Amino acid sequence: MKKIGITGGIGSGKSTVCEIFRLLGVPVFHADIEAKILQNNNIDVRDRIVKIFGNEVYNPDGILDRKKMAGIIFTNQKLLTALNEIIHPAVRNCFQKWCENYPSVPYVLYEAAILFESGYATDFDRNILVIADEMLRIERVIKRDHTTEEIVRQRIANQMSDIEKAKIADYFIENNSKSLIVPQILKLDKLIREDGKTW
Repeated sequence: MKKIGITGGIGSGKSTVCEIFRLLGVPVFHADIEAKILQNNNIDVRDRIVKIFGNEVYNPDGILDRKKMAGIIFTNQKLLTALNEIIHPAVRNCFQKWCENYPSVPYVLYEAAILFESGYATDFDRNILVIADEMLRIERVIKRDHTTEEIVRQRIANQMSDIEKAKIADYFIENNSKSLIVPQILKLDKLIREDGKTW
């Protein structure tokens, strides 16, 4: 089994791309979803978060207050790094266990928003980058999150640029309104399945 990382900037549509891969029979591990589960349900992870950030980052119902946490780490790189050092290893461990459920598939996908930023990309056989024009990405996120252009641009500015990510990625899927993504995904799926024998 080959392990393929897939990422893309906010609004690039990587979740849509992953859903199409899933319909083709490719198992997809959603790292960001798993991270949220661990933050709320894993005792060790929760204890380590509380030790650094205090009990106030959790709501009375035991759910992490993501807005409050974002406000804390947004301007504090040291605390952001500390949080990542708790979450990323725990997610990676979950991924390794998850892979054991699919011993006979040609490959699996690991979807993560900050795959390249985390330095985890080197652990995969290949990496896919989903790209889209910035204005289209902004329009998608405004519609999806009911937010403002200014906020979306701030979020984009806090991510690694597509130009930087392109230096790391092996494959690209262009998810613009002028490009059909299904033919791109079918072509890439075929390439990974066939070329994977020689990796």
